[in-house]
Amino acid sequence: MRQTFFFYDLETSGLNPREDRIMQFAGQRTDMNLNSIGDPVNLLVKLDDDTLPSPDAIMVTKITPQQTKSDGLSEREFCRYVMDEIFTPGTIATGYNSVRFDDEFMRAIFWRNFFDPYEWQWRDGRSRWDLLDVVRLTRALRPEGINWPFQKKTKKSANNTDSPADKSADEPNTTDEQDDDLIATNRLELITKLNGIEHAHAHDALSDVEALISVTRLIREKQPKLFEYLFNIRDKRHVSQLVNLKKPQPFVYASGRYSGKFNKTTIAYPLTEGRNNTILVYDLRYSPERTMKELDKKHAYFPAVKEFSANKCPAVAPLGVMSVGDGWQRIGLDEETVNKNLESLLKHPEMVEDIHNAPEPKFEPAIDPESAIYDGFLKDQDHIRAESIRNSSPEQLKNFHMKFDDPRLPELLLHYKARNYPVALDENELKTWEEYRTARLNRQAPAFTKALERLKTTGKTLRGDDVDPYILEELSLWYQSLL
Repeated sequence: MRQTFFFYDLETSGLNPREDRIMQFAGQRTDMNLNSIGDPVNLLVKLDDDTLPSPDAIMVTKITPQQTKSDGLSEREFCRYVMDEIFTPGTIATGYNSVRFDDEFMRAIFWRNFFDPYEWQWRDGRSRWDLLDVVRLTRALRPEGINWPFQKKTKKSANNTDSPADKSADEPNTTDEQDDDLIATNRLELITKLNGIEHAHAHDALSDVEALISVTRLIREKQPKLFEYLFNIRDKRHVSQLVNLKKPQPFVYASGRYSGKFNKTTIAYPLTEGRNNTILVYDLRYSPERTMKELDKKHAYFPAVKEFSANKCPAVAPLGVMSVGDGWQRIGLDEETVNKNLESLLKHPEMVEDIHNAPEPKFEPAIDPESAIYDGFLKDQDHIRAESIRNSSPEQLKNFHMKFDDPRLPELLLHYKARNYPVALDENELKTWEEYRTARLNRQAPAFTKALERLKTTGKTLRGDDVDPYILEELSLWYQSLL
């Protein structure tokens, strides 16, 4: 089976994949040598009349709800298209912070529209890759040949300066030296700027995809061995050979959880089992004695411990890579500290036991079946029923009387019919849908109107850009039309 990359990016109505919606999908397929195959894909997705977008998000993307209504595919049409034409067998879905952001939105839209939310990223030789942690680890270990940006340190950016959600527009420093007022950032638009890569419209999905492909080529050209290694180890089976509890060993780990001061990278150690097939790993930057003093069992807060998921394309490497170059200096660690803290950690099994037995963090329960995607997998018979639903006509759905094993599906079906085939609703179903839609809009309205008023009053977005009067008017009209 021939493998290809499909680089993709989304623009969304907000940051919450369970509540917000995809408004733009763009991508480009390449071969394994990063040569483009075919034309780029650039699609709008209709925003349904049960959603109020984040006004600040719309000010960034410049995509109005009205534009999606006139030019976009319905969610149902979009799901069918990307499954038939985009995520074909052998496709490696690739993005920038895609594992934690874009992929989550894709799962949610598939779930709402009775497509399997997982098959697109594993079945028939499909897989995925996230370049954000690749960039982080490249910067930490093998930065030569690439110009790396810095930005002014703020309270907001001190610990997290490369998330796409960070919309600050600080100018990068053009040197490789970092002073007390600057901190490393891996924002895509700044990397492209410093390295002479065309990126005319940052936060437009297609422009971001084209920029990401160029940055990927740059890393592969300048650091081919590291690039090839991180590509091969993205698979959870390969990750588990390095990071496991049977033969635990220290390893190099880049993650957004770690400080930008140390290039988002540390030396971690597998500690104990976590939730949902994860491993809790210990940051050997911290002494166990200090950690034990800071343990807050009531809130299950362990500063030096994080969940490690082998199936989320983590950027990891064996400790031996630190023997080349000045990687130790770049991550603010040394072998002596790591060995000392590891030796101490192994002497405190009681701390490991406390961490293992700590109460799990409590999450808000799902508001409705649409946001309950992770409450369980569908059984085989419900898979068959889901396929029947997405292949049914309005008349067939009107007379659809199958019983589901999963209690989430009856209400999910009502929502699906209401958005796609309202003629298939009977009087009671229509009443139930309008009650749901009203409650959902009322839940979103306070934040929407507050943001709209702030934009009108200040004339500035949260990231400091001038407010576009046309978009502001379009958002006001969208709100009025839904009311």
